[in-house]
Amino acid sequence: MAKSRKLFSDAKKVIPSGVNSPVRYIEPYPFFVKRSEGSSLWDEDGNRYTDFCNGYGALLLGHTRKEIISTVSSQLKKGTLYTTPTALEIELSKLIIKNFPSIKKVRTVNTGAEATMTAIRLARGFTKKKKIIKFEGCYHGAYDTVLVKAGSGSAHNGISISDGGLDEVSKNTLVVPYNDINELEKTLTKNKDVAGLIIEPVLANMGLVLPEKNFLSDVRKITKQYDVPLIFDEVVNGFRISEGGAQKFFHIQPDITTLGKALGNGFTIAAVGGKKEIMNKLSPDGKVYQASTFAGNPISVTAAISSIKTINKIKNRLYPKLERYCKIMVDEIDDLATDYHIPHTINSISSMFQIFFTNQKVIDYKTAKKSNTKKFQKLFSNLLKNGIFIAPSQYETVFLSDAHTDADITKTLGAYGLSLKQVKN
Repeated sequence: MAKSRKLFSDAKKVIPSGVNSPVRYIEPYPFFVKRSEGSSLWDEDGNRYTDFCNGYGALLLGHTRKEIISTVSSQLKKGTLYTTPTALEIELSKLIIKNFPSIKKVRTVNTGAEATMTAIRLARGFTKKKKIIKFEGCYHGAYDTVLVKAGSGSAHNGISISDGGLDEVSKNTLVVPYNDINELEKTLTKNKDVAGLIIEPVLANMGLVLPEKNFLSDVRKITKQYDVPLIFDEVVNGFRISEGGAQKFFHIQPDITTLGKALGNGFTIAAVGGKKEIMNKLSPDGKVYQASTFAGNPISVTAAISSIKTINKIKNRLYPKLERYCKIMVDEIDDLATDYHIPHTINSISSMFQIFFTNQKVIDYKTAKKSNTKKFQKLFSNLLKNGIFIAPSQYETVFLSDAHTDADITKTLGAYGLSLKQVKN
């Protein structure tokens, strides 16, 4: 990959660390992509990779999906940014509300982080309280309120994990272990100033971690009991687990929902929605300020409309196909790792899975951190050598897309076989 090596050398001179997001860094240097189509990426050296990173879950329908590219191309000829309302925004809002019954009103923004930040501010504005509860291992964006960690054990005030982060902001974030309903109840009992609870229903930023039986329904029950708004961060889960997200899959109705990634299938768009009485607090009618020049721009909105319409049109084929592919891959990878006597566990749901190199069941941050990350890096490197691109971190997730084919799955399982053999050695 001579061209990628040279480009990375050039990038380090003008871009901090040579990358525009930390997870894109790969030892000794990342491959630079030139183009994509369907289930594949091509780097600057002409190498082809079957893509299972898929924009960290955004590309549910695959790269350059024809329906989306066609509608966006038509819109490009009409303009890219108006900064005035459009009929398109109404159409998109209605589509989101139709797919997510808990959402009665919705506002589009640009990124998942912007959506969760707005959701938290809404919860505080609605309740007139300060503290937010988040779960250890859940990722909600790179800003002070949620960029916090917890110690091993009980809940405590959040501590910023980044230089430049303000501990005086982070201290209003209470962090509790995921899948621990007792610790959550203790935290709510001790703290009367909780404005909201934010949770990824299915964690996709700590590898893949699933809710234990009744955990999410218990979270909903307890938040209602303590009159705390429940925020479902479905930036990753939304549209990917089902057309109605994790809330449809698990039959839970949150008070506020954030969406992103698969909402635009690769275009920059996110949304925050919820109950009317909460959403009506947003400015200009309400006193919770939120604004953005690029929010609701016609290009991203057009992409989101096309994405949702396509998902809704093919959902009876789409989700069973992805679940079938996911099961085939998980079962075969499990068998391979077992045959090679590699300690492992695999978590999966819908179109997502991840292997952890540990004998222990992975149910939270603490158990995820016990995984052998050196073995994972060996797996990643060998998969890449064999033309398979997964996210380059143990604490990310493998994502399937509608563009994947039977041939892709066969090729990928062959690569996992070769790569796991190297992990064993």
